[in-house]
Amino acid sequence: MSLEEVMIHGTLKSDGTLELDQKPNLAPGRVTVVVRQEQKPSQPLKENWFQYLQRIRAKREAVHYPFIDEAATNAHIEWLRETDRIDDLLRGAQQQGEPGRT
Repeated sequence: MSLEEVMIHGTLKSDGTLELDQKPNLAPGRVTVVVRQEQKPSQPLKENWFQYLQRIRAKREAVHYPFIDEAATNAHIEWLRETDRIDDLLRGAQQQGEPGRT
C-alpha cells in the first residue's frame, strides 16, 4: 500500500470544523490531518487612504524623516525651468527651419 500526501489550504471555523479550499484527490478512507496556522487573521481595514497617509507621515515625523520644504521645492521647480544646452540646440534647429521639427 503506497501512502500519498496532499497539501490543501483551508479555514478552521470557530466550531472546530475545517473548510477546505478544494476537494482532495485521494481515495476515501482514514486520513491524518495536521493543522498549522499560516498567519494571524488580518484585521479589517479601519482607515481610508488619507488616514493611512496621515499615520505614515506622523510615524516618519516621529523619527525625524527628512521632508522637502516649500523653499527647496520651489528651488527645484526653478532649476527644472532653466534652459540647458539641449534646449538651446532645439531652439536653434527650430529657427533654422529643419524639416520635421516644430
